[in-house]
Amino acid sequence: MDRLQGYAIFFATRRSMAGGVPRLLALPDLTDEEHAEFDRLFTELKRLRAIALADQNTVQTGGEEKRAGVSAGPWHFADDMPITIICSQVPGELRAKIPYADPNLPDYIDLYRYSDLDSLFELHGHLRAANPSSLVTLRSVGDLEADDLTTHIVLLGGVDWNRITASFLDRLELPVRQVPDWAGEKGPYFEVDEADGTRRHHATLNGADRTLVEDVAFFYRGPNINNKECTVSICNGIYARGVYGAVRALTDARFRQRNDAYLGERFADAESYSMLMRVRVEGRLVLTPDWTIDTVRLHEWPEPSDAN
Repeated sequence: MDRLQGYAIFFATRRSMAGGVPRLLALPDLTDEEHAEFDRLFTELKRLRAIALADQNTVQTGGEEKRAGVSAGPWHFADDMPITIICSQVPGELRAKIPYADPNLPDYIDLYRYSDLDSLFELHGHLRAANPSSLVTLRSVGDLEADDLTTHIVLLGGVDWNRITASFLDRLELPVRQVPDWAGEKGPYFEVDEADGTRRHHATLNGADRTLVEDVAFFYRGPNINNKECTVSICNGIYARGVYGAVRALTDARFRQRNDAYLGERFADAESYSMLMRVRVEGRLVLTPDWTIDTVRLHEWPEPSDAN
């Protein structure tokens, strides 16, 4: 983008070649007329760049076009509208235990106030790459502005720390609910409405040392209830590694096309859809869920008969 800006400045004024010697003026040095020409050129160059990036991710396979790379799939928004990632915020009493999370320290790191940092790091870069013309903004629930809630929204984190996730899930009236029952015998869970009643899905922990071996994660996509021209996406889990698994399902280069294809076949033209899934954990490693494996998928909505 810096190079495109330089090209636009150079060709916006004849002064770039004054005396026959090429030079690049600073943007503030342009006249009003030259600045207007710069705006026109820069806008056109950005448009052409977006088209070029899309073309780079189109390959021919057996005479059929197949979309590849990051400029395709659910995390690409063709309308260039702003995208806002809304993260859970680590409570103050827990943040106080994290080194460098105190704003008064010289080595203060602002990102430590966000939870689900693995998921945030993974998804933020992917969204920027998939949407080079869109403004991607990061917000915690504590620093939201009204305009943030009318963009494409991506919600990271559970209902206990992310009140925006809780609010959307409540208003959407989905058949899946997250219950933060930390004091319960089996801990928090996802509850699903099924034909024969409700069913609870808990994470699996090793009984001896309480090591997480399998989390439960949730992915939802549908229209933004605050602005029907945009979308809301929810990546959620009982624990942070479930959130990460939900994100990686559509960012991992080895699985994203396969999982995206499954979404296209399974939900067709459904305006809204969701999936509850298992996320396997091996020590510190989170394994990307493969949605084409039946045992990975715990619940899907809409039901198959309603998805067409």
